[in-house]
Amino acid sequence: MDNDMISLGLYQLLAAYVFIILLLVIVRIRKIPRDKEILIATLRMTVQLLIVGYVLMYLFENPHPLFTIGVVLFMTAFAIHNVHKRVRGEISRELKKAVAVSITVGTLTSLIYFNFIVIQFSPWYDPRYTIPIAGMIIGNSMTGVTLGVQTLVDSMKNQRNQVEAALMLGADPKEASREIVNKAFDSSILPTINSMVGMGIVFLPGMMTGQILAGADPVTAIEYQIAILLGITGAVALTVIIFARMGYKVFFTENSQLK
Repeated sequence: MDNDMISLGLYQLLAAYVFIILLLVIVRIRKIPRDKEILIATLRMTVQLLIVGYVLMYLFENPHPLFTIGVVLFMTAFAIHNVHKRVRGEISRELKKAVAVSITVGTLTSLIYFNFIVIQFSPWYDPRYTIPIAGMIIGNSMTGVTLGVQTLVDSMKNQRNQVEAALMLGADPKEASREIVNKAFDSSILPTINSMVGMGIVFLPGMMTGQILAGADPVTAIEYQIAILLGITGAVALTVIIFARMGYKVFFTENSQLK
């Protein structure tokens, strides 16, 4: 296959911003107050990706284990911070700790297993593999945990009477909140399951599309996409279940009473 990827010139790239102009026209006509938010999001996306592009160029040309580990840890820390920001309402310090532990343990464990057992590339810190894979695993886990936190917080508030009734009937906190924890876990993994169902028929995923555009054999691209999607699914499940098992305890006192 031809491995020459078509390079986009400045005018071609600028032409793509017509889609943003179209979006702005639509929200203006519909009088939806989102134009400022759209402009800021577009500007941030452009600047952030340009910065990341130059950073990745340097990392690819100067591979070093400390650089790769530093980037992965930074991505993990940013994901934790982003979950804290995206959850509606105040969340306690204990719940923030549960988010931090679950994302750190869940994503790093999944990343290490995926890199060393599934892909088995060498050297292990190769940024061309580690950073993109880490981005997909951490990003999807972040989304899953965000949904899990929001569902857990809302459900513990809205179903407080049911939980208290279960406690009065002799249930322990784990039993009293089992349905809520299951609901939080289910809402977290649902987007990943939905993407698996539609993949290959409704849409072609980004990783596979990028490899094909770069000239890779479609079958090879599919093999990588299947592997990374399975890795993402496992990472989301592991991260969310760690959070759920830690998170529900935050709402109870040492005497098994609701706070």
